[in-house]
Amino acid sequence: MKVVKRQTNSRNCIICGLDNPLGVKAPFYELEDGRLYTRFQFKPEHQSYPGRVHGGMITAMLDELAGRVYWIVDPNMYAVTTSIDVKFRKPVPYNTILQGVGKIIVNTSRAYEAVAEIRTMDGVVLATADIKYMKITGDKVTDANIDEEMCYDIPDDLKDVEV
Repeated sequence: MKVVKRQTNSRNCIICGLDNPLGVKAPFYELEDGRLYTRFQFKPEHQSYPGRVHGGMITAMLDELAGRVYWIVDPNMYAVTTSIDVKFRKPVPYNTILQGVGKIIVNTSRAYEAVAEIRTMDGVVLATADIKYMKITGDKVTDANIDEEMCYDIPDDLKDVEV
């Protein structure tokens, strides 16, 4: 699958923030079929039981994938989670390269629903989510300058992915 664009990273987000020392620092890629893709590693600081990632961090990654996928449709609109249904299929390890995919399944004028999943690099599904969002403008999300926070545009050479 061809990568169309790499989305920007933020400064401090726990999932994409490049200045957050405890963050995942995940990059996000828009694919030609309208899905969002990431390749990332959780850290030992994200653990629950030894060798396993905390369910809250897994949920945060799934939410980030499904929330960011709407930027493919409208990069100026934000998403606020209204409900999330997560299924933990297998233990998620840290210090292991994983991949994630998000996809919109319902899109209306005020809301959308998306699905997301985290898999091993050889395709074993570890966790899935069905998430509903309300669409909202940036000024309604926060008083902070979102453009200043989402400031890292770091190109790389990822052109194709196998999903």
